[in-house]
Amino acid sequence: MLSVTLIILILTAIISFTAFSNRKVIDDLIFYPPAITRRNQWYRFLSCALIHADPMHLIFNMWAFYMFGSMLENNFNYIFEEKGPILYVALYLISQIICLIPSYVQNKDNYYYKSLGASGAVSAVVFATIFLFPLTGVGIILIPIRIPGFIFGFIYLGITMYMARRGGDNINHSAHFFGAASGIVLLLIFCYAFSSFDPVQNFISQIRMYTGL
Repeated sequence: MLSVTLIILILTAIISFTAFSNRKVIDDLIFYPPAITRRNQWYRFLSCALIHADPMHLIFNMWAFYMFGSMLENNFNYIFEEKGPILYVALYLISQIICLIPSYVQNKDNYYYKSLGASGAVSAVVFATIFLFPLTGVGIILIPIRIPGFIFGFIYLGITMYMARRGGDNINHSAHFFGAASGIVLLLIFCYAFSSFDPVQNFISQIRMYTGL
């Protein structure tokens, strides 16, 4: 039986590869604020996660999603038992919506603005996993070392905030930032609402172990 992570990955890959050679698929699914504002096509908050700009964009997102998503899904199944798969999907989908709300508010009548990709939802999965396992080593492109996840998280968020303010590179950095934040917030909400697991205490304990306190 396929895991939820693999099902999402395969579905995203199939639709993305279809869209690479079919402009209509892109136009129908891409996040386009005026289409939401004028035609109430709210589905675009989610459908844009199924398409990507090019194969490298798709591969990078799905590689990160598979590496972190597999770990997060397994732990959701352990923490939440039978509710695990549902809450895992909920985190992915809700984060994808939340991460695009700032972009929508800023560009709801901007006919030149479009966005695509699952980066916001993937960021949510990555950071929820990092919050559960802050000492897990994370590699950084072009740097031949792995650093603890919580350190990587601070670096990533700092760079993302800077790039979002600077703009001009056609990348929706705010979606990455708000996706990451929503992943952590949803993890906390789910844990306190549906389990006895304390993610904050778990995080603090691991950091104390790392720092020797």
